[in-house]
Amino acid sequence: MHITIRIGADAVEAELVNNSATRDLLSRLPMTVKFEDFHATEKIGYLPGKLDLSGAGTAGNAQIWDLMYYVPWGNLAVFYRPYSPSRDLVRLGRIVSNHSALTRASSFTATIERTTAPQSPMPQP
Repeated sequence: MHITIRIGADAVEAELVNNSATRDLLSRLPMTVKFEDFHATEKIGYLPGKLDLSGAGTAGNAQIWDLMYYVPWGNLAVFYRPYSPSRDLVRLGRIVSNHSALTRASSFTATIERTTAPQSPMPQP
């Protein structure tokens, strides 16, 4: 499962995990979300409603470029710096391309769309 986050002319791709939260997110797409910087660690964007978390579990700690859902506030979070572990995060996936587009501006409006496969080559380990 994949999504594309369009920021102006830039396309940022994410590979999603398979859980109830990502399936709920996918069912709502496409959508437009305003993202803002939070603590110089992550970009956050508020969804119009809470995601279904039945059986999704929590992630614990976020890695750089993880796409997460912060349960108390109901927001998406893309981490671009290390973050302390939190039981309030649910893993949605991982950003796999065009990382720099997410950090160019402190805030931006993005359109999130479902895609069937990555539009650019996957990064090699």
